Amino acid sequence: MNNIIGQNIIRFIILVLVQVSILNHINFLGDINPYLYVLFIVLFPLRNNRLAFISIAFFLGISVDMFSDTGGIHAGASVFIAYIRPLITKFSFGTLNEFHSVKFNNIDFIKRITYIIIIVFFHHLMLFSLEYFSLTHIITILKHTLLSGLFTAILILLTTIIFSNKSK
Repeated sequence: MNNIIGQNIIRFIILVLVQVSILNHINFLGDINPYLYVLFIVLFPLRNNRLAFISIAFFLGISVDMFSDTGGIHAGASVFIAYIRPLITKFSFGTLNEFHSVKFNNIDFIKRITYIIIIVFFHHLMLFSLEYFSLTHIITILKHTLLSGLFTAILILLTTIIFSNKSK
């Protein structure tokens, strides 16, 4: 149990540092920003206390917000996806989710992709909705959600593939 807690603390710190020191400075074509810190929420163990998970997601988002001077939009988006993650896992993994002992690397590749894309899409939709906070900008919100979401999903997928191969 302590090993899992230690891994999550290290993952939390590394993802926040990579996000605020490197990825926040990437801006392709004015619309594409990668948000790799979402990987923490994607990989967080399913069987943990939901309130604790939502609180950790808040601290993850607020940590990115503090370094990015974004006023809480990352915290809001992180809490939102932490809150709806049980629905997403049930949709993506079906009955596998009920056992809470499934390892992410052992799940079918298509189910993993589905899970990552849904988490990233909802995170980005909430993030950009909070950033623009107006329905008059709906096209911009959807464009940023689609472009940044696609780039983030690919980055998360590549990161999970790279680091899962090293652990085998």
